[in-house]
Amino acid sequence: MKEVLAIIQMNKMEATKNALDVIGIPSITAYKVTGRGRQLGLSIPHPSELPESDRRSMKYIPKRMISIIVEDEFVPAVVAVITKVNRTGNFGDGRIFVCPVEESVRIRTGERGSVAIS
Repeated sequence: MKEVLAIIQMNKMEATKNALDVIGIPSITAYKVTGRGRQLGLSIPHPSELPESDRRSMKYIPKRMISIIVEDEFVPAVVAVITKVNRTGNFGDGRIFVCPVEESVRIRTGERGSVAIS
């Protein structure tokens, strides 16, 4: 099993959720997060266009982080869908991380492994 973590723009959340549902991934966990990347929290094509004094005043941008636990064979499809929906070609499109999951347990039934995530 793997955990796919994606940090995406707030306005792409609904489209991402719908696209994942279409490929059979209805279960996701979403978090409101803030952060900054190469754009340094600025809404311009590139921070190098600013004077040095303005580059130091970085701000955090609201984003969504989604977590999806899937079997290994579904990871490429999940990553492809998230990428397709969220790619604009601009700074701030987000990041995707794929992490191993050693175990899962459904609290209600005690089921473990793959059956606990289905």
